Order: sequence, then structure tokens, then C-alpha cells
Amino acid sequence: MSLKGKSLKGKTLFITGASRGIGLAIGLRAARDGANVAIAAKTAEVHPKLEGTIFTAAEAIERAGGRALPLTVDVRDEEAVKTALDETAKQFGGIDIVVNNASAISLSNTPKTEMKRFDLMHQINTRGTYMVSKYAIPHLERAENPHILMLSPPLDMAEKWFAPHLAYSMAKFGMSLCVLGLAGELRGRGIAVNALWPRTTIATAAVQNLLGGDALMQASRTPAIMADAAHAVFLREAKGFTGHFLIDDTVLSEEGVTDFSKYRVTAGVPLAPDFFVPDTSVAPPGALD
Repeated sequence: MSLKGKSLKGKTLFITGASRGIGLAIGLRAARDGANVAIAAKTAEVHPKLEGTIFTAAEAIERAGGRALPLTVDVRDEEAVKTALDETAKQFGGIDIVVNNASAISLSNTPKTEMKRFDLMHQINTRGTYMVSKYAIPHLERAENPHILMLSPPLDMAEKWFAPHLAYSMAKFGMSLCVLGLAGELRGRGIAVNALWPRTTIATAAVQNLLGGDALMQASRTPAIMADAAHAVFLREAKGFTGHFLIDDTVLSEEGVTDFSKYRVTAGVPLAPDFFVPDTSVAPPGALD
């Protein structure tokens, strides 16, 4: 299907965890079309180990050509979520797209996972995704082409994804279960619900600080590949495209992209595979070269 000529100009996106990384990249891609972007994240003040705040993200969105609304939101806080969605709709006249990007990660095995860390991951990843989606539905029902996108993995129930870090995997797969259920629940209302996941690691703060440092960053793709893939999803007709568990380079290949080299952090360094990509998922020709 060709999406050439289509745009997100004038559309309103509500993105959780959008102060940096993939969430910000998705917002910037939409902003280049002239979209409105609500940046719903916790970071209102500079963090010693993390780049960006909701305010620096808002400045970047506006420099890119969009309109921004920075909102201090903890997705565990029900009232904060409801208020932020209502404020976004009031500011921009509605909400067209919701991106559930906020996530917590801890790659620890069961004996080493503190229950407070378990609770944090489940409250942000699964419960936060469910709650943001729940309170977004009334707004999305009024949109022309409404989408909900979870940044969560395909539901590949393989032991190898759960055994090394059960608590984290449960929390991420909980986001994907929201896709499975909400796609069916909302199909009749014309609201698309899909998941998007990267084939390779993405150069984000989590990769730098928690997963593999500089070496893994060099073996990663930039957040731009996820942003471009998400953009392509949002341009598809919601009524005919829901309940899919998508991989970034496959989405772009379907749109005619053949050169993926621009997404590499470092040319020539073999790309590192991300977790949760099913063995049956084959990369497009040349995508990993």
C-alpha cells in the first residue's frame, strides 16, 4: 500500500514517555508534518543520567514544525492521566493518536527481582498502558482516523523470552495483551490498536545505561526507524488495520523502503537483535546488511 502524499498535519498525538528516546522521535516525525504533540512524561526537571525533559522535548517539537503541549504525567496516577488527556483534547480540539511508550525495565531473574521493582514495571507497563488507553477511548471515538499504538512485542509465547527476566517479560507482554484485547473490543468503533517492536536494539538511554553501554549502542539502530514505522502505521486506515504485532523494518519495507543503512548508529558494526522477536520473523531483504 502506498502512503505517499498523506500527512499527519493537524493531527493530535498523545505520547507517554515522550521526553526522550523513541517516544520523542515519534513526536518529532509527526511534528515535521505539522502535527500537535502532547508530551506526557514524568521528567520535568533535568535528570543527572537522562537527557531531556518535557520542556526540552516541547521545544524540539516546535522547532520541527509542530505544536507541543508538555504535561507532567506519571502513568500510574489515574487522575493525572485523565486530566492530561482532557487537557490535550481541550488544547488541540481532540485526540487522534495515542502512543503507549512509557515503560520500566529490569532484566533480573526472579530471586533478584525486588517486589517493588516488579510492581513498578507492572504499574507502568501493563497497568499504565491499559489506563491511558481506557481514558483515551472517548476522545478517539470522535477522531476521523483514530489509532492506539503500543511499543510492545509480538505475543510469542516462548520460554526463552520469560526465563531470563520473568517480571519484565510479563510486564511487556501485558502491554501486548492490551493490544490483543482492545483491537477486538474497539474494532466495531473504528479505533485501530496495534503493537510496534524493533528488530534490533535501539540507541536509547536504556540500552546505554542498563543493557550494554557504548558497545551495544554502536550495534543499534537509531530511534528514527521506529518513528518512521510508527508514522506509516498512523497513516493507514484505522478501520482496516488493527490487531497487528508489527516489526519496524518490515513495516517500512511494505512502504517501499529498501535502504536501511541510514538507521544504523555505526556503519559496518553488526546489528544486535532485540528481545522478543519471533524466530519466524524474517527481516526484509538487505535490512540487516
